[in-house]
Amino acid sequence: MTAFTATVTVRLKHGVLDPEAETTQHSLERLGFELDDLRSADVFELDLEAEDADSAADRAEEMAERLLANPTIHDYTVEVDQAE
Repeated sequence: MTAFTATVTVRLKHGVLDPEAETTQHSLERLGFELDDLRSADVFELDLEAEDADSAADRAEEMAERLLANPTIHDYTVEVDQAE
């Protein structure tokens, strides 16, 4: 078994109300920053043991589908790196 770190990034789908991002965007614009759009995201770092990177990614995908993300309102990405 090898140690891996899987990073799962969960975002609301386009069109789903994101009040946190909306408030932050307005605040940034008041500070003089120009933005086309801003979305908030949750990032989960999972340290796990697996046979290989594909197996680690499969486990992280299952965790995202079963608990970390709601597929009705969220999109998510999974990135896996071998732990150092």
